[in-house]
Amino acid sequence: MAGLVPPAVLEQIRSANDIVDVIGAAIPLKRNGANFVALCPFHREKTPSFNVSSQRQSFHCFGCHKGGDVFTFLREYENLSFMEAVKRLAERANITLEFENNPDYQRSRAVKDELLALHEHIAQRWHQCLLNDAGAQPARDYLESRAVPADAVATFRLGYAPDAWDDTVNWGRSKKFDPALLEQAGLIIRREGGDGHYDRFRGRLIFPIADEQGRVIGFSGRVLDPEAKTAKYVNSPETPIFTKGRVFFGLDKSKRALLDEQRAIVCEGQLDLIRAYLGGVRNIVAPQGTALTAEHARILKRYVEEVVLCFDADAAGQNAAERSFESLVEVGLAVRVARVPPPHDPDSFIRQHGGEAFQKIVAEAMGYFDFLLDRLCGENDPRSDRGRMAIVAGMARALQQANNQVLTDTYTRKTALRLGVSPEAVQQEFRKARRDRRPTRNTEEPDLETLADAEAKASRPDALELWLLRILLRSEDLAEWFSHHLDPGWLEHPLTVELVNARLSLHDASPAALIGELPHEAARALASEILVEDRELPEPARQARDVVLKLRNRHFDAELGRLLSRTASGSLDDQEQVALLHQMEALRRTKRTPLAPLADS
Repeated sequence: MAGLVPPAVLEQIRSANDIVDVIGAAIPLKRNGANFVALCPFHREKTPSFNVSSQRQSFHCFGCHKGGDVFTFLREYENLSFMEAVKRLAERANITLEFENNPDYQRSRAVKDELLALHEHIAQRWHQCLLNDAGAQPARDYLESRAVPADAVATFRLGYAPDAWDDTVNWGRSKKFDPALLEQAGLIIRREGGDGHYDRFRGRLIFPIADEQGRVIGFSGRVLDPEAKTAKYVNSPETPIFTKGRVFFGLDKSKRALLDEQRAIVCEGQLDLIRAYLGGVRNIVAPQGTALTAEHARILKRYVEEVVLCFDADAAGQNAAERSFESLVEVGLAVRVARVPPPHDPDSFIRQHGGEAFQKIVAEAMGYFDFLLDRLCGENDPRSDRGRMAIVAGMARALQQANNQVLTDTYTRKTALRLGVSPEAVQQEFRKARRDRRPTRNTEEPDLETLADAEAKASRPDALELWLLRILLRSEDLAEWFSHHLDPGWLEHPLTVELVNARLSLHDASPAALIGELPHEAARALASEILVEDRELPEPARQARDVVLKLRNRHFDAELGRLLSRTASGSLDDQEQVALLHQMEALRRTKRTPLAPLADS
């Protein structure tokens, strides 16, 4: 994706967005010497360890070791892709990206921008209708009956669509919106025969649906008359800006809490979410409908490691929990199931018992396989042969999806205990079921680069190589000299090698740009740590010569030691011994050779 934007343009965008301004708009920064500090937004801490360097346009947390440039911060804080961060910062600096000049892209972008503007305007209109129109009294009465306060109405921008067939049609005409655009947005519907349009949303309480950036992209309208012979909810159709299976209600408000908690509570309805939010439970989202899609699961995986399903206790809600499990486990999420005591849903339970009681239910939520075993045993008679077969088959199917040997072993024993049979018998049936089905999870070998990155994180370069990195990364004018006098073969730690090679191959890149080019997280973390260190480097030229000389001599000493061991092994003939002695003497001569001064480079 980075290839869509030339390095020079990325540097232009980076230079136009001062990292202190960008981070300072998200979290409060306080000057501390040459840097700015704050409580880290990426992990919980009581003492500030998050540092931002204005001079080097980079940040680093000495607690969790996250670090990078302004693109990295926006990606991590807003949970954006690289290109999304680039576009956001380019827009902030009024820089037009080259690929945006493509006619097809411009046409697509123009339609999306028009739809976003239309949705924002109609959301404002319906919100004002709810607050002020006499015809919206049934909606206000309904909200009062559900104890939804004014601050929640404002926070979630609830609205009311007037009970008329042509209110939105006439409003759009008065605002000079093209009827074709309103139709594409799903706000109005063409009449049969093609003569005119009528409103999709009529006489309903309106819940605006926002994307992750908080932009309105669709609506869900709830009927207010319980006797009405119509669907309880009417939702926007899919449009260029709204895809039902990729959108969560409330994600724009809950994403920071999701990242902080590393757990997402998934509920069914908008009012459940609003009530939980008011009760202090912020790490909660609601899909548009009860079933989670694979795309929903991938979105959640960007934020959390665990999902707690909190659907209704009826059969439909429990079926939805089972359908959701497969998508969630496929992306590697842990899954639990919370049970709100009947006849409550989260909304009514929190109204009666409070947010803390609901949080307790979530904290005590059972693992998905305990929930499934309970359900299977409730629906099938564990004392009958038919019931036992159904229970074992249901557990085998779910455990195969999880593809985890620890879980399989645990629930082999639990299933056996519930059925009153031996674990070996259940294990044999699970194996038989596994043979009868193809694997559903990716069982490829782990990525070697990922393993190397994890190994590198476990240790740090020694003091000598850290000294080298400080000089090389913080003294840009010495990069050319280092390229002539430093041999990367003299280095021992893989992170040092990666950083040195990157710096020497990118002479003209700024330190912040260099971080963005590093492929591994461990290298980016070490580079950002060095760049935000608040320590001086006196006489960097002299220090450069000293550290390179020490690294060279350390390497030669190690080589001499290796050659000496071979000569003492007694396994070499005379000719090989002489050759090794010549190599050792050549190394000693080279070691005595001084480095060329900086002026020679």
